[in-house]
Amino acid sequence: MERYNTMTSKDKVIIHVRFSPDGAVSEIGERPAGLDAQQWYNRLSSKAGSSFETLSGGRGFFRLLPEEITELKATALQ
Repeated sequence: MERYNTMTSKDKVIIHVRFSPDGAVSEIGERPAGLDAQQWYNRLSSKAGSSFETLSGGRGFFRLLPEEITELKATALQ
């Protein structure tokens, strides 16, 4: 019997992002120590930009699997 990936959007972690009026990142979730908010956003955007969704009011979020976040955090300071 063939196995299928049963991961759903419920299995993903949402990383919330809040932007300042000038477009800089003011807040972001799951940020590893050693990176500021803008650096973490840049890292996520370059590696997982297709997972970002824009919201109104200077907000947005990344929807990623926990394993993806762990890997991104592990390589963030390299």
